Amino acid sequence: MEPYVKDALIEWKEEIENQKKEIDEEYEKVKTELQLYSYKFGITKQVIQSTINEEMIKNIKKTYQQPFEEKYNELRLQLKKLDEKRSVFNMFVEKIEIASVKEPK
Repeated sequence: MEPYVKDALIEWKEEIENQKKEIDEEYEKVKTELQLYSYKFGITKQVIQSTINEEMIKNIKKTYQQPFEEKYNELRLQLKKLDEKRSVFNMFVEKIEIASVKEPK
């Protein structure tokens, strides 16, 4: 392989790795936020189960449970998309590594 081709592939790999790093950081941030909303939703659900007053239950559901559940589901979807992106960028890095060490026949 010509040195300039190998250098270009290595440069491209570094660019892809930087993008992957940004995705990984966002993934961890969303994962942490998802965990928080999981707790919030779970606690709210437990409080509702322990409450007898129907009016309070209705208010708790409207004020807390529904918004927490919506945010939780939104974050789960976002995490899934980020996981797919991570997978794609990992493939890029692997393919570039393989291509940059191959010798033409």
